[in-house]
Amino acid sequence: MVKPFVSTTEDRRVSRLAHPGKKVSIVLDTDTYNEIDDQFALIYALCSPEAVEVEAVHAAPFYNELSDGPADGMEKSYREILKIRSLAGRETMPVCRGSTAYLPGPDEPVESEAARDLIRRALARGEDDPLYVVAIGAITNVASALLLEPAVADRIVLVWLGGHAFHWQDTREFNLAQDLHATRVVLDSGVPLILLPCMGVVSHLTTTLSELRDYVKDKGPLGQYLYETYRNCMNDHTGRSRVIWDLSAIAWLVRPEWCPSVLTPSPRVTDDFRWDVAEAERRHPIRYVTHVDRDAIFRDLFAKLDQASGAE
Repeated sequence: MVKPFVSTTEDRRVSRLAHPGKKVSIVLDTDTYNEIDDQFALIYALCSPEAVEVEAVHAAPFYNELSDGPADGMEKSYREILKIRSLAGRETMPVCRGSTAYLPGPDEPVESEAARDLIRRALARGEDDPLYVVAIGAITNVASALLLEPAVADRIVLVWLGGHAFHWQDTREFNLAQDLHATRVVLDSGVPLILLPCMGVVSHLTTTLSELRDYVKDKGPLGQYLYETYRNCMNDHTGRSRVIWDLSAIAWLVRPEWCPSVLTPSPRVTDDFRWDVAEAERRHPIRYVTHVDRDAIFRDLFAKLDQASGAE
């Protein structure tokens, strides 16, 4: 059993896993250019000032057909964040470049502006006022911060969209699978973790072009941007929908009853990307989201875009 980084008592850790019941400060860690859902999540966060204050946004690495490698994916995400920041009129909001590579080993961090910024912001918090880190990409930046300064684990609560449901046949999900070393660092660290699984849980969070045409398209520059981003993500929208995964991570902070959850021991991940929950009974607890209220989350997003467009 790996010794957690966190030095706090079990009761204190469990209390951190409860919804805060108040507005919190967040850092959003996002691979914003990878898909279209990160853009929705960032804008949803900026339009939810009653629940979250976005202190900073960190660009996460990604590597697929949209990038030449993790560094290129991170840089493209960084530029996309700047674009959204401008559209939202939030030019003073700090944005940091993240890792240019995945963790090379199980205890080898990757230096980055984002990791150092996270350390600085976390350690500046009081013991009873943690920073909420909302991660919706590969968990490299957060894992690096934990390895560089383990005391961070006592000063943050991590909300991460990663992996699939425990009952799924595997957990070879993009965010988790990109950096297995980083995933294991986070799951072993003891950091208070709210885990939102993708397939089998958040996969219910779908929408269509016609719905966005009705409720998003004409809602100011942000609404137009989201509509066009969705429209351009596929050539033929006939009879098709798409999951806007990352909204869920913000939704848990906005209204936890929309994302019901349970406490469960932190799982392990096998080398072939499967959850190992059978051997996890003696490990520290995490909060595991079991469902998302698709309709409530989208209604809230649409209402807030409408309100934001009316204020312009």
